[in-house]
Amino acid sequence: MENEWLIVGFITSCHGINGQVKVKSLSDFEERFSKPGIRWLQKENEPPVKIGLISGFKQPGKETFIVKLQGVNTRNHAEELKKFKILVKTNKLPRLKKEEFHLLELIDLEVKILENDELKIIGKVINLENEKNNLLVIELLKNQKQVLIPFVKEIVPLVDIKNNFLIINPPNGLLEL
Repeated sequence: MENEWLIVGFITSCHGINGQVKVKSLSDFEERFSKPGIRWLQKENEPPVKIGLISGFKQPGKETFIVKLQGVNTRNHAEELKKFKILVKTNKLPRLKKEEFHLLELIDLEVKILENDELKIIGKVINLENEKNNLLVIELLKNQKQVLIPFVKEIVPLVDIKNNFLIINPPNGLLEL
């Protein structure tokens, strides 16, 4: 199963002189960076390597964490980890309630709209813009243009992970780019 990994963050820089690293979080679960335990580091497309997370805390008002990793005790060592991805195994995903799903599961879903009582495929989700307001990046079939759709109940009333699509109800003009 190739989708066995979920990227939860990126190491952006070192922090201080004792080997701590600054991590940009892609996860809604803060414990990924604060709770001690096994994480995995990946450089570009190399196989992930296991590492222990010793401690971490969120920087106030930011989506970044300062993290202490096992065996990383110098600034130089921390510097070498820049741009590494932090992964967790997908079987370790927090259990979600029935109505919830992980945002990454939305990528590649077909995007449909209801037109004259029929569902019509208009594109697919190709990415997520995630700076506080979750935006879906949708590539339209008709012209390969990319549009940003706010991921809110009013505009995306239905997500069907099992059948690989979501329905959007875009306000007028949102798709006329």
